[in-house]
Amino acid sequence: MPSLAYHIVVVDDDAGVRTLLARILRESGYEVSGARDGTELKSIMRAGRIDLILLDVMLPGESGIDLCQMVREKSHVPIIMISARGQESDRVAGLDVGADDYIAKPFGRSEVLARVRAVLRRMRDPHAPLDAPVPERFEFAGWRYHARRRELLAPSGAEVDLTAAEQDLLIALLRNPQRMIGRERLLELSRSRIGSSTDRSIDVLVSRLRRKLGDSRKIRPLIRTVRGIGYMLAADVVVT
Repeated sequence: MPSLAYHIVVVDDDAGVRTLLARILRESGYEVSGARDGTELKSIMRAGRIDLILLDVMLPGESGIDLCQMVREKSHVPIIMISARGQESDRVAGLDVGADDYIAKPFGRSEVLARVRAVLRRMRDPHAPLDAPVPERFEFAGWRYHARRRELLAPSGAEVDLTAAEQDLLIALLRNPQRMIGRERLLELSRSRIGSSTDRSIDVLVSRLRRKLGDSRKIRPLIRTVRGIGYMLAADVVVT
């Protein structure tokens, strides 16, 4: 049973959907607040701590995509996008602005709870589900990643913010340096629930992580594309 310390905000202009999600979550032990739009979401954010946001894409005024981007500029709080628009382009749009997962309407109780648990588990200890013990620190190409502190430090010493999904992707690559990893296997290693290996979800995540590693400005990026297969972290990794 999850702790009541987990505070989840459901943002949807449909009162019926808000009520349904709130009931599902409360029956599973979560504390829930509801918001009809961006104005109410911002008010809740100012009032106190939030552990997870379930955010509808189609909202009056600011869209869910706009609000996701706004939240991501201010906070690391995980976001699960929810929408009747389940096309690949919608998932990509949400992931591209920092969402951690995506649920398409109509949804079932089991799916909602499984995705909520998975995202919260990654935020609490993003590497706990993996079979092998996680080292304390990884060093690669001047970068340092502290697993327990969930902290990525650039060669300059500056901290780089990562979403939960980006953390999962980075740890999967760090644990398999200099190895070609297929898209399907990368999804499995990262425990990502963002889509299948046939869509662009993993490619969007890789692109986001590359930008944060400064790869977009490099002739020989740290994360290399293996055409038709997947990706590879092209750097030596020192584990301490």
